[in-house]
Amino acid sequence: MSTPDTDSQAAARRPAWVLPPGWSVLGTESWGPFVVRQLVRRPDGAVVELTGRRHRKQLPPRLEGGPSLRPTALLWSPSTVGWWVGVLFIVGSACFAVGSVPGYVAATSVAVDAVTYFVGSLFFTSAAYLQFHQAAHASDPEPAPVPRARWVRARSLGWWASSVQLVGTLFFNATTFAALHTGFTVRQEDFRVWSPDFFGSVCFLVASWFAVEEVRLPGRPWRQRWADIGWRVAWLNMWGSVFFMASAIAAFVLPDTGDLVSASVANSGTFLGAVCFLVGAWLLLVELGPTEAETT
Repeated sequence: MSTPDTDSQAAARRPAWVLPPGWSVLGTESWGPFVVRQLVRRPDGAVVELTGRRHRKQLPPRLEGGPSLRPTALLWSPSTVGWWVGVLFIVGSACFAVGSVPGYVAATSVAVDAVTYFVGSLFFTSAAYLQFHQAAHASDPEPAPVPRARWVRARSLGWWASSVQLVGTLFFNATTFAALHTGFTVRQEDFRVWSPDFFGSVCFLVASWFAVEEVRLPGRPWRQRWADIGWRVAWLNMWGSVFFMASAIAAFVLPDTGDLVSASVANSGTFLGAVCFLVGAWLLLVELGPTEAETT
């Protein structure tokens, strides 16, 4: 009978994803029950890094300890789901950024501003759905002991992140759609507009937390973390979610006065959050792009 240490070592070398023949697992990094990274030796002796993020995005494994190569953004690839995710998030983020600029309302109208937010939320939801689709349809790891629906990947942290984010975008659809209408009482404003905004921001925070844990690099020097594009995307989205939450809290309508807690914080939080999401969305295209070595 195996000792506990032997069992632990065997678990650390168990493939989390389907490997080609001759590939062997050297070590595993997990967060709770979720495998987030594995070091694998190829038949040629090279050691490569497999991650949950790259697996669900159908990106090739990276050479462990290899030189940091600057990727080039994938500017046009309409047949690639990941490309559409990045583009749709870029457009949605741009709409939220533009809508939160004070001069935009003065140049247009409150109604046009509300439409801008609503259109942006639709782009957010489209991108979030495609991202969820990627996570749900990533190739299976070792066969699960209990059959499960293809749309459910409970053992994938990326699936949980994309699922919660998709729910958050639906809340943003609800709040921006409600904001198209006028004449609400203070109580109706807080219930129909503020509440879904707040819950959507909570979902974005939780999803961003999952995404950060999926790409965490404990013990790695700052330069190595910064070179990891997925790490930058996850943290930009986390800061964007923090700014959106600050905006949501500041947008609560006070029953006694009918004023927002802080209109300036609400607008600036939305703008800064949208900018973070915009940059993160652009980096999604960079993450998909070829490296300099592949383009020379």
